Amino acid sequence: PAQKPFVMLVSLLVGPSSNKEFLVEISGTTVTITCPLTESNVDWKSSGTKLDNKDRKYIIDNHDSSPINLSCSSDRKTYGLYLNARVCANCEELDALAVTGIITADLLITLGVLILVYYFSKDRKGRASASAGSRPRGQKMQRPPPVPNPDYEPIRKGQREVYAGLESRGF
Repeated sequence: PAQKPFVMLVSLLVGPSSNKEFLVEISGTTVTITCPLTESNVDWKSSGTKLDNKDRKYIIDNHDSSPINLSCSSDRKTYGLYLNARVCANCEELDALAVTGIITADLLITLGVLILVYYFSKDRKGRASASAGSRPRGQKMQRPPPVPNPDYEPIRKGQREVYAGLESRGF
């Protein structure tokens, strides 16, 4: 049942129609196929070539993932199978519970990181960036007004001589 995602099966019934199905088991690179016939003497064929196996189970060791047409038959019934199974030596099988657990743990960790980022960035929104001239302040001390820059002193009436060189020029 857990191998169904790895196996694509199309059963081709050559004999009379039946609800019986092949049983395919995959472990590493070994594929075991069980014929739906109940007789003990079963003839197996692979792509038209007769195989020397007479059991209900046919075992393919070191399967290379290439598609195969298989059939098993007894005296009066024949069942066909197109096997397209992807196998690998280093694969690990995961059941549905393990996959669900991995996804749930990933979502919880992501949510935890988002909450931590929000919590630690929330306090820094209103603060100005720390510069070399800043110093720690006491509680709610009033700041004195900034010292005016003499280079940008406003023009006052009666003190035009400071800006006498800035007369408008005629075009």
